[in-house]
Amino acid sequence: MSLGTPKRPRLRLEAEGYKQLRFQILERDGWHCQQCGRRDQLQIHHIVRRSHSGADCEENLIVLCSECHRSIHAASRSEAGDF
Repeated sequence: MSLGTPKRPRLRLEAEGYKQLRFQILERDGWHCQQCGRRDQLQIHHIVRRSHSGADCEENLIVLCSECHRSIHAASRSEAGDF
């Protein structure tokens, strides 16, 4: 018997919907990395990973350059003990 709130399925968009959302996030974040300010090699980062039920939604996405994106994922793997 579960006393908590039922788990909601994550929102995962189809390719075209994600492409549109990606553009919205780039626009919202001013087309620069939210960590270092770089304006090239931009990627969209899920704050809560898809593999951990992170949704494809504005609240869960930020713009990072490829270097910052890589370092965030490397740090989280290291913290989890996944080398």
